[in-house]
Amino acid sequence: MTEKSQPRQRGTGRVFQQRGCSRWTIQYYRNGQRIREATGTTDKKVALQKLRQRLGQIANGVFVSPQVERIRVEALFQPYLDDLAMRGKGTRHPTRHWKLHLEPFFGWRRVLSVGTDALNQYVNERKETAKPATINREIAALRGMFRLGYHSDPPKLMRLPKFPHLEENNTRLGFMEFDQYQKIRALDAPTWLKALIEVYHTYGWRKREVLSMRVRQVDFLAGDIRLDVGTTKNRDGREAPMTERVKALLAECAKGKKPDDFLFTRPNGLPVREFRKAWRNLCDEAGLPRLLIHDLRRTAARNLRRAGVTEGVIMKMGGWKTRSVFERYNITDQRDKREALQKLEQAQEVEFGHKVGHHSAKQPQQESTSKERMVN
Repeated sequence: MTEKSQPRQRGTGRVFQQRGCSRWTIQYYRNGQRIREATGTTDKKVALQKLRQRLGQIANGVFVSPQVERIRVEALFQPYLDDLAMRGKGTRHPTRHWKLHLEPFFGWRRVLSVGTDALNQYVNERKETAKPATINREIAALRGMFRLGYHSDPPKLMRLPKFPHLEENNTRLGFMEFDQYQKIRALDAPTWLKALIEVYHTYGWRKREVLSMRVRQVDFLAGDIRLDVGTTKNRDGREAPMTERVKALLAECAKGKKPDDFLFTRPNGLPVREFRKAWRNLCDEAGLPRLLIHDLRRTAARNLRRAGVTEGVIMKMGGWKTRSVFERYNITDQRDKREALQKLEQAQEVEFGHKVGHHSAKQPQQESTSKERMVN
């Protein structure tokens, strides 16, 4: 294509108009690569200003190519989903966060325009309808998209903004007391539901970890139950002996199934994916507050600790990776505190009684010694 060139000095780039076009194009070099960029203006002074801006960015190491400048946030989403799937992570929640909330607000924006102001605006608007924990999960998905784009080759963005994080105050304090558990046990519930509750209450495993179990993960001869490597939240495997009740219930669940079949299935043969309604109805029938299934995880940890199991063993059995995360479960309730104070009082009484008795035994001897000294 014939071009109408303009005089220039070497290394300063140039502006020109292509034949039949009234708008100016600029040309410059970066790392030996020629870059041509349409300015969209018919004013030569504006085009020259754009050229000087680009040359300054290259000199200062902050240059962003025109292709990167045009990338919108929506272009970061699918690669992020593909990366999650490749690493074996769930995509349902990130997709929901994106489709319902993130895409309407950020999808049409250019990546380079997303900074502190846009992020804070999103958070402030979401505060009106969502809890801090929900907003944090949405921002976490957006942050994952940006980080992947930043580290991709070639990169889709040249900088990472500072993503906000709200303080969460959603720590659960619920426990299932033994009398409450006895009421649940006594109800006429499906075998799969009874077995699930028994496993949660005994081992404190996470909901999804148990629901995904296969028949082969239960060794009825050895009396062990296990979670395979890669099926847990922290990707570690776990193994524990079965109680007689757990063994009996799981034997019913495994009856007539193949090793790779799901352990927990409904009467129609479909695997149990969710049972919130069944659990809620069970609590209502027993006259109990609507506890969460996750409360059984905390309850199991407390029961094991009360039984004298060391915290290290409890953490390994339940899958708590660090002590700080384990302590977040706040497994000490009011009864534990009362028992601790009772033990303290008993110890003090024993110590005080020992000192009083020891002092009384020494007193006559001291008095006799004093009288002997007076006589002498």
